[in-house]
Amino acid sequence: MRSRAMAVLFCAGAGLMPAQVAELAVSGGVSRFGKASLGSNVDQSGNTTNATVKDGFRLAVRFALNTYRFAGHEFGYAYNRSGVDLGNGSTVPMNIQQGFYDFLVYATPEGSRIRPFGAGGVQFSSFFPPGASVYYGNQVTKFGINYGGGIKVRMTATMAARVDFRQYNTGKPFNFPDQHGRLNQTEISVGLGIWF
Repeated sequence: MRSRAMAVLFCAGAGLMPAQVAELAVSGGVSRFGKASLGSNVDQSGNTTNATVKDGFRLAVRFALNTYRFAGHEFGYAYNRSGVDLGNGSTVPMNIQQGFYDFLVYATPEGSRIRPFGAGGVQFSSFFPPGASVYYGNQVTKFGINYGGGIKVRMTATMAARVDFRQYNTGKPFNFPDQHGRLNQTEISVGLGIWF
């Protein structure tokens, strides 16, 4: 009973605060890879094709701390579901789990109803081989950078909508033959957040 009373007081007090100090948001959208090549795929007959990453969907949870009037920090986790086109008519599913940190710079001060922002930071991306379970440590983890921006719009005293556009640059997974370059992933997502 006491914990419920504390939760009610916390939520009621959050509505009285004039500015958002922190935000917890959930978002969903697309992950676009632009048919990025992972390298050559050699099938059992010896035929060589180009393996590419297919676009997919993305779900993310973000926690932001607005520690300055025009700046803040954001930590998050994202689950991406896409696939690998083996170039021979077959596509196999692939999961990507990401953890990230971004430094945020806002165009308007803390407490504003509309807050456009720019973001830049680092992330890890854990790629799970096609058909592999996410529970058995089969992933290949690569590190990279990300940058982009978005906008947050306060709808009520404690709720906000957000739109994000981010570019993730990371190493390519799975060591396909003839693999070179880095993997670029574009996130376009919308979400809802709670400000407190």
